[in-house]
Amino acid sequence: MRRQLVSLRPVYVIATIAVAAALWTARDPCRAMVGGAPAAAGGVGRSVVMILGSYGTACTATAIGHDLLLTAAHCVQPGADYKLIASKPGDTPVLKDTARIERDPQFDLKRLFAHLATADVALIKLAEPLATQIPPVQIGGDNISVAVGDTLIVAGYGVVVRGAERLDGVVRAAHLAVTGQPGGLQIRLFDPVTKGQSAGLGACTGDSGAPAFREENGLLTIVGVVSWSTGPNLTGGCGGLTGITPLVRYRQWILDTARALGSPLAQ
Repeated sequence: MRRQLVSLRPVYVIATIAVAAALWTARDPCRAMVGGAPAAAGGVGRSVVMILGSYGTACTATAIGHDLLLTAAHCVQPGADYKLIASKPGDTPVLKDTARIERDPQFDLKRLFAHLATADVALIKLAEPLATQIPPVQIGGDNISVAVGDTLIVAGYGVVVRGAERLDGVVRAAHLAVTGQPGGLQIRLFDPVTKGQSAGLGACTGDSGAPAFREENGLLTIVGVVSWSTGPNLTGGCGGLTGITPLVRYRQWILDTARALGSPLAQ
């Protein structure tokens, strides 16, 4: 099965704040991720942020502590510097420093490139706390499982059209259905309308590391992060399947690492 990894081959380069300012132009509020989902500035989008890398990458992350972010391991490569964008679209970009980055030691980039499941999970410790309007979200418990037909909410900053040369700095959310054989290594999602057979809602470039939320009784928990995508009918691209790395297998590592970083999480 062919899968295209999202955010590993960026469609733009950000080297300076001046270039970063270009992110906030050409907003199109009528589209989302790919496929046309709405903007999510409130609700599920409140805890979702964008991180920029010195190699020209952009990924999505989620606040799980007052100074701690969860993202995909392939988003934070050794030897690169990463910043948090802490400004709204249209404003002068404000970049915040990161203090430390930890990737799950089981993560294997070669396995990811070979389209095999791996521990695509990482934590980012910030140099200073997040703004109060960015509330942390809890990670799912040990006993959380998903089944075919369940709905998960994916929220990210990715492009709205495959091949777009700019992000617009708007977080968007899509309700996607679980398909295939979900387990502890991988969860596959598709647009419940198009079922992956024609172009629909899905993650794309810039959505790597985005959270997959489960909502129960009005409470959101993170059950996984975005790792890859396909186009319709398993072609390359976006708008077909969205691949999620579940957190259940790596939950203890997240808790232990957060504690070691001085940002313990509620269990």
